[in-house]
Amino acid sequence: MGQKLSCRENHETALFSAVQTGDLVMVQAMVEAEPNTLKRTTRYGKSSILHVAAIYGQIEVLSFLLDRCPNSDILNRHRQTPLMLAAMHGKTDCVKMLIQRGAYVLMFDSLQGRTCLHYVAYYGHFDCLQALLSAARSSPLADSWGFVRFVNIRDENGATPLHLAARQGWSNCVHALLDNGALVCASTGGNGYPGSTPLHFAASGGSIECIRKLLAWGADRLQPDSYGRIPYLIALKHKHEACAALLDPASAEPLVWPLPLRFISDLNPEAKELLEKALMEANRERENVILQDTIHALPSASDSEVEADHDTASEASDVDVCCICFDQLCTIEIRQCGHRMCAHCTLALCCHKKPNPLTSSPVVPICPFCRRGITQLAVAKINNNEAEAAEASPLRLSCGNITNNDTGPEFSPSKPIKSRKSNFSEGSSSLKGLSAISSFGKMGSRCRKSAS
Repeated sequence: MGQKLSCRENHETALFSAVQTGDLVMVQAMVEAEPNTLKRTTRYGKSSILHVAAIYGQIEVLSFLLDRCPNSDILNRHRQTPLMLAAMHGKTDCVKMLIQRGAYVLMFDSLQGRTCLHYVAYYGHFDCLQALLSAARSSPLADSWGFVRFVNIRDENGATPLHLAARQGWSNCVHALLDNGALVCASTGGNGYPGSTPLHFAASGGSIECIRKLLAWGADRLQPDSYGRIPYLIALKHKHEACAALLDPASAEPLVWPLPLRFISDLNPEAKELLEKALMEANRERENVILQDTIHALPSASDSEVEADHDTASEASDVDVCCICFDQLCTIEIRQCGHRMCAHCTLALCCHKKPNPLTSSPVVPICPFCRRGITQLAVAKINNNEAEAAEASPLRLSCGNITNNDTGPEFSPSKPIKSRKSNFSEGSSSLKGLSAISSFGKMGSRCRKSAS
């Protein structure tokens, strides 16, 4: 009997070794010789060969096993599915194949009640996260259970995937979750009791990039956790000085991604990217002011970049410049009326009037030139005259970016093309309009003086 047990253990060892190394021929031979091989599990974790193939990313072996195993959601000792383990280890191809073969994305383990979305958020596997979100959006789950509800699913501790990604410092995953409907102020507390928000988790982890993104999406710096602590105190407790400086309630509030832009029916992805970049650059200016007295001050622009901005100011003056701030290139176009603005002024326009929480519908932003409602935004295109002017100068304008053909460096459309300092900051939407009006007033006064 002992010899039989020894032979069985050797057979199982050879089977799982073949699955781990991706030896498809050996696995096929063993499964065809003994069909019950598909039911074999590891001794301690009770993981099947499907689990092992998913963990090690052996896509060919996994495909072979799925053809012969009707249940793609088989559970191990901790009630984890092969999809969960593939997501945990970042095996994107296995994740996609399991989903195609019918694996259910809304399964909970017995450890902390987490789903596969929690796993990819915690371990920061961005490609797997995108695959899961895309599958959940197009699956019947979106109709029966709700896609946004799936994105904000909580584990046994009340943490959403956004909480876990923020604590681990995966800023790209934080951005993807926010872009797909994750609640920036979701609390781990239940039944009306206070809890920790993703901003508390980011403050604990010390990720300044995650804090920057959460604040830009409207995270509340003053929301307390179950112990009455705000994120600022959490950052101080873990000795994250730079994070604490940004979370300090006494510091200037960051510019928040405008609510009206989220409800525009057709926001071009390229236009959205420009607006997000302008938003982050505006907040970076605020951060430089806050962190200038700390050792964690953000790097400032180099002298060569500053000189390049001065040199290109006069040459780029023939290209379409924003008529509101006279400081940036027009990179955003309103589709209905064709008027153009820079990304900074577009953000300021949408931040000019904060939405009323008592109204059911958000306020539609208004074009400052023709007073029509803005429902479509796109990246501004260059007309023939501007293209000829750009070709005549050593600067080349392509998709909103200025490139110096002689030196090669690329200038961002959100950087000022003039030497004066931009005053785009929190609450500066009305100041921008006043600055533009004051500019016209100064021009008019000069004309009157010259006439007299």
